[in-house]
Amino acid sequence: MAVIAINQQIGSRGVELGRLVAERLAYRFLGRDDLVSEASRVYNVDPSHFLIIDERQPSFWERSKAETERLLSFLRSVLLREMAADQVVYVGSSGAHLLPECGCGLRVRLVGTFKGRVERVIADEGLSRAAAEKRVREHDREVRARAQAVIGVDLDDPAFYHLVVNTSMVPMEAFAEALKACTARLDSHHAEGFQKLRDAALAAQVHAALLTHPKFGSAQVSVQCARGLVRLNGPGLVAPWSELAERVARQIDGVREVRVDSEEPPMPYRSE
Repeated sequence: MAVIAINQQIGSRGVELGRLVAERLAYRFLGRDDLVSEASRVYNVDPSHFLIIDERQPSFWERSKAETERLLSFLRSVLLREMAADQVVYVGSSGAHLLPECGCGLRVRLVGTFKGRVERVIADEGLSRAAAEKRVREHDREVRARAQAVIGVDLDDPAFYHLVVNTSMVPMEAFAEALKACTARLDSHHAEGFQKLRDAALAAQVHAALLTHPKFGSAQVSVQCARGLVRLNGPGLVAPWSELAERVARQIDGVREVRVDSEEPPMPYRSE
């Protein structure tokens, strides 16, 4: 089996196609609201805070870079955990860029004509034509700017995706069948590819767990994982910090072993 991650322009009918593909493949469907809801529950964050990741630009005072990266880490942790469970279709504005190149997933970009997307926004949101045109233009600009600033990618670069689809030109059923056929081709890479995906999910979950720990916070700790073996590396990651970091990592289900390396200077103590 495989996972499918769909990035969509507003009005390009991504949720409709995602649900259709999930139904044809008997996969789970995961939308951005589902992802935010789960990340909010797991990490105790107000759901509205996640809008800053890919929906709008923050004000100067609204979010520090560290806080934005922390929120992105939470979303990545939950999304990769869901993907590592296999057989899922995810649809969002920029979630495909969080799927690592592992050979078991499809990154798909949905686009559409400006006119077609405006018509869809009018139907979906009940806006006037002028308001819908403004909504499409502003949403395109904001989402692209946020992806560039937060993830460092250009959402409109076709080279990143395995497939770019113009939903204004061909019936949705045809695209659903095409994605189903592409997914079947990934079966031969399933075992090796999903090991890479599971390792990426474990690393993301350990990193997020460290960010939420009161003794680590935003401390710079890198996390790598290979076949369940987690390696932690960071400035001053020596006793007692190394033992604490190891305990945090071992709390994540699927972590088989933890090894800790240290760099100087020592990590500053973070008070309660």
